[in-house]
Amino acid sequence: MVLVPLVLGLIQVGLVMHVRNTLAAAATEGARYGATIDRTPGDAVARTREQVRGAVADRFARNVTARRAWVDGVQTVVVTVHAKVPPLGLWGPAVDLSLTGHGVQETVP
Repeated sequence: MVLVPLVLGLIQVGLVMHVRNTLAAAATEGARYGATIDRTPGDAVARTREQVRGAVADRFARNVTARRAWVDGVQTVVVTVHAKVPPLGLWGPAVDLSLTGHGVQETVP
């Protein structure tokens, strides 16, 4: 009887880690895309949402933001994804995730 909750807990951890890694990769990809010369932070948001929808689910792509920022003296595009991963079973709190990706802003030489 002890094994069932243990197995469900391991599956939940695996699910959360999969979603977390997917969102982090999508945020980074979106930031890099938005940092190219002919793109804007709005393009970064659209690209990130596209990546998330293609990999996991639409509900994880609802709260995506992008902005330009200076990081260590370098202008970058910063994409942030906020999402909640629902619990596997009927009980337990959802896991809040907030992931950020950075892309170095290209400049015209």
